[in-house]
Amino acid sequence: MVNDEEPPPSARRAELLELAYRYVLDHGLVELSLRPLAAAIGSSPRVLLFLFGSKDGLIRALLARARADELSMLEGLPPGSLAEVAGRIWTWASDPRHRPVLVLWAQAYVRSLTEPDGPWAAFAQSTVDDWLQVLAAAQPAAVRRTKAGLAQRTQVLAVLRGAILDLIATGDTARTTAAVTAYLRTL
Repeated sequence: MVNDEEPPPSARRAELLELAYRYVLDHGLVELSLRPLAAAIGSSPRVLLFLFGSKDGLIRALLARARADELSMLEGLPPGSLAEVAGRIWTWASDPRHRPVLVLWAQAYVRSLTEPDGPWAAFAQSTVDDWLQVLAAAQPAAVRRTKAGLAQRTQVLAVLRGAILDLIATGDTARTTAAVTAYLRTL
């Protein structure tokens, strides 16, 4: 029987989660196998299963860790207009140091759509909600509560997400930044 309940926190679990997170940033999450992961982080598959309950439990923990990085960036944005906040998001996203996090996000986002009952469940929806909430906070209260305000921040999110996907596919920072900048000037 597989135990998918999250075991109690421990220092070893936190340490292995961080090491596993660094591993998946370098190697991806799509074809994650416990044996190579465990060997790379100085553990064993058995210990990982004990600490995370199952491979799905480990994947859920890794996705939560990735989401924590995303939320940390989003929550750390200084206040500003919608265009300013979106520009700051793009500056972070277009920084080559964040490329591994964006690739991991893209992998998890797609898996969430194609395997909605797996450990990826609701990942895509959660990230959309997170980003829309940050963008809403950048809108004036009177606009934020309207259908037009929701449509505007949805459009901003669509431009950012599309540019992020294009950037991680091509590595063309100059072109994607020019496109995002041109769009943000229209707001």
